[in-house]
Amino acid sequence: MPTVELSAGRVHYAERGEGPPVVLLHGLLMNHTVWDEVIGKLPEGFRYLLPDLPLGSHPEPLREGADLTMRGLNQLIADFLAALDLRDVTLVHSDWGGGLFLTAYGLDERVGRLIVLPCEAFANFPPGLPGKTAIVGAALPGGITLALRQLRVRWLRSSPLLFGWMARYPLSDEIIRGWTDPGLRDKRIQRDLLAYARSRRNKAELIANTEALHDFPGEALILWSSAGKVMPREHGRRLAELIPKARLVEIDDAYVLSMLDQPDAVAAAMSAFLTGAVIEHS
Repeated sequence: MPTVELSAGRVHYAERGEGPPVVLLHGLLMNHTVWDEVIGKLPEGFRYLLPDLPLGSHPEPLREGADLTMRGLNQLIADFLAALDLRDVTLVHSDWGGGLFLTAYGLDERVGRLIVLPCEAFANFPPGLPGKTAIVGAALPGGITLALRQLRVRWLRSSPLLFGWMARYPLSDEIIRGWTDPGLRDKRIQRDLLAYARSRRNKAELIANTEALHDFPGEALILWSSAGKVMPREHGRRLAELIPKARLVEIDDAYVLSMLDQPDAVAAAMSAFLTGAVIEHS
């Protein structure tokens, strides 16, 4: 995988294709492989970049003391776009919703469009039972190691406390190994995750930072799931109403990780948005 040096440390990313940049993000205890079922179905003529964010499944720890608060992670995303000189980026959000705050922080100058899959928004930080489990795990000594080992047990990860309400269909042992290996191999990976998980959040500030998307000038596709309990269905509608140039498309029979539950439907909706945006701006 290629890497880029940022002030926070070295970030690994996957890349394919050439053309206007599309940057695909991921959630906690996941990495770029969450997009494996979709990336090959997206249209040619775009440059797809998939950074491994320091959210617990990244291959290399960042510098000790790096700012991994909500704002710090937003700065990391902005630095990633700047370091690779990416402009007019289509930024794709999933599960972790902190990246929605680029607009609130004044860091979205390189972002031209948004695709928002089910993710944290408004006051839904941390989201549902899985989010609360993650916070408890972060607070307990050895809690993250225990959670990573539990994720490797199929029946345990199918619990609503872990990934049971994240994915409509069972996640493979292969993808879970890829997500859990880094944190089990290197405690500094867990350190990075804990730096974010233990940082303070204010409910009113979270809501205000989400609502700052009212000022986002670009087009947006809110690609929400009609099922699931972790990311409320009404949040998709609220985001579509909030962003002036947004439209809502719902994916049926999918939970948060709709790119794994319904990869064909997700790829079709993303492809239509991407190619339509290119036509409109040509």
